[in-house]
Amino acid sequence: MLASKKFSDDYLNYISELISKLDRSHISQFVDHVLGVRDNKQTIFFLGNGGSASTASHFVNDISLGSRQFENPFRAVSLCDNQAVITAIANDDGYENIFLQQLQTQAKPGDSMVCISASGNSQNLVKAVEWSKANGIYTISLTAFDGGYLKKHTDLNIHVPTKIGEYGPAEDLHMVICGLIGSYFRALFLK
Repeated sequence: MLASKKFSDDYLNYISELISKLDRSHISQFVDHVLGVRDNKQTIFFLGNGGSASTASHFVNDISLGSRQFENPFRAVSLCDNQAVITAIANDDGYENIFLQQLQTQAKPGDSMVCISASGNSQNLVKAVEWSKANGIYTISLTAFDGGYLKKHTDLNIHVPTKIGEYGPAEDLHMVICGLIGSYFRALFLK
């Protein structure tokens, strides 16, 4: 039987190792970019599937409401949250278009989007990135495993260097980045 204490120790040590490998300059660039989006009154869209969809929603909550910026708010939108829209697009035009079609109706040049994906290869995110790059949308990705398509084709990438298939550590570190950025904004604005 696998001992839970040893597993916990090993898991947390591994998470600490991964944290030490994060490129902090990329996190700083991400923070600065989000602040620029806010200052320019543009919108930043968050996208992801499965656990990454939850992270996308959490990011929007922390940035939009957690910062308490009501006079000059962050305009952050999760494209994962409207089930009626998502299921209509998936039913009518295919799941690979659920983010693309939302961006086509909501995004404008100068906006930004953040794709969150362990593999970096989800077809609905790839299509969203391709359209965004062709339409003046700045693209950011949070990836893991080998980074896949998103690591190579987005304007800014924050990569968590897990082994392929390690969803738990990948998603944990994406949430740490979310928490770090939300905490920074609270410290910045709630003095």
